[in-house]
Amino acid sequence: MTELESLIREIPDFPKPGILFRDITPLLKDPAGFRLCIERMSDMLREVPCDLIAGIEARGFLFGSAIAMEMGIGFIPIRKPGKLPYKTVKQSYDLEYGTDAVEIHSDAVEKGSRVVLVDDLLATGGTMEASCKLLERLGASITLCAFVVELAALSGRDRLKGYKTESLIRFA
Repeated sequence: MTELESLIREIPDFPKPGILFRDITPLLKDPAGFRLCIERMSDMLREVPCDLIAGIEARGFLFGSAIAMEMGIGFIPIRKPGKLPYKTVKQSYDLEYGTDAVEIHSDAVEKGSRVVLVDDLLATGGTMEASCKLLERLGASITLCAFVVELAALSGRDRLKGYKTESLIRFA
């Protein structure tokens, strides 16, 4: 087990029976572990063309903004509907039982901007795929989808086939 993996707690049967939840709060609580995570994710991006980092609500904000600061570039929040105060653009996506959506400010990126999307966890990939499409509708180019943790058994990477995808920690 890697140093970062040891800071991710397993919670069985949350939020429902049969689910093994990977809790990142111990990683966030540990200053050395969180710093190491941000450094490793920033290292992952150093060779990737990138003008902006976009983070997906809410935990993607924690990692994405810290990485953006480390790299000296701007940060864009992608949020659930109704949370952003300015004009927004929305992208809906399908869930197992229903739909959801993400929004971004309509002026968040300039056409041709190279954007890395960051989130804490890759599960089924639906939220990340919708976020990529949202940014592309505004004229951005997605250069990487970056995650702290990937749950490989849920095949989220398959949904993101058209995008370069990296994760620090991969659970089978």
